[in-house]
Amino acid sequence: MEALQILGWIYLGVVIGSITGVIGLGLFQGGRVASFKREIYDLNDEKRLLKLQLDKSYRRGKPAPRKRKHWKKKPVKK
Repeated sequence: MEALQILGWIYLGVVIGSITGVIGLGLFQGGRVASFKREIYDLNDEKRLLKLQLDKSYRRGKPAPRKRKHWKKKPVKK
């Protein structure tokens, strides 16, 4: 009976410790998660702006037509 009581106290300690650990991690890590989400949002905005800037730099107008080369025509042999 004594062993069963000891196992019960160990089980209770593990359960209470687990619950306390989860709550503690949630409290301490919540700020970091919000910071990481904010940083991801800022980096996505920066990526979008850089992509727009890159697209604008590659955008060109209509290409100029090529100049014709005036070669002397060879005489036609009959």
